[in-house]
Amino acid sequence: MKILRTTYLIKAGPFGNSPEWEARHAQICKAITDVEWPTGSGGFTLHPTIKGNGVVPIKKSCMADLKKLGWSLETRFSPTRKMKPGPVDATCIEHEKLLCLEWETGNISSSHRALNKMALGMLAGEVIGGVLIVPSRAMAKFLTDRVGNYREIEPYHPLLQSLRIDEGVLAVIEIEHDAISDEAPLIPKGKDGNAPR
Repeated sequence: MKILRTTYLIKAGPFGNSPEWEARHAQICKAITDVEWPTGSGGFTLHPTIKGNGVVPIKKSCMADLKKLGWSLETRFSPTRKMKPGPVDATCIEHEKLLCLEWETGNISSSHRALNKMALGMLAGEVIGGVLIVPSRAMAKFLTDRVGNYREIEPYHPLLQSLRIDEGVLAVIEIEHDAISDEAPLIPKGKDGNAPR
C-alpha cells in the first residue's frame, strides 16, 4: 500500500519535531506500506468493483505490526466527563500521554468523530498526538459504501488547525492502493452493527 501524504492539522511544541515523534511516524508509515492484498503478494491490489471491497481486513496487518512494536490495541479513554467514546484502534505512550491512531473503517461521520475525540484528548491534556488514516477518494470508491475519505474531510481541516494547542501532533495520513486488477480477489466484508465493512 502507498502513502500519498501526511497532513498536519496540529504540530505544536517540541514533540512535533522530536525524535520520538519521528520514530513513531516512521513506525506508522512502515506498518501502512507493509499492508498487502492479496496477502503475500508484496503489494496492494484492489479488485475494481465499485463499493465491492470490505474495509476492516485492510487494517489488520497494520495493527498487528504496531502491536509487535509495543503499541496497545483497542484502548479506551474519555476526553471529557460527558463522553464515553469507543476504543481507539492503537495507542502508545509518549511524554506520559497517549499517542493515538485510528484507521478509518466507517463513514465520514466516523472520521469527524475520530479527529474530534483525539483533539479533545489533546485539549484535556491526556493525548500528545493523534493520527487518522483514511483512503483517497480514488481508493474509497472501490471500498464499502460511503467510507470516510481524505477529500471529504479536507474542507474541515481549518477548524482543527485553529485550535490552540501548546504541545502535540494531529495528523491525517492519506493512503491508496498500488494497483487495480480484475484478477485480485474482493476483500471480504464483515458486519459492524448494521453497517457492511
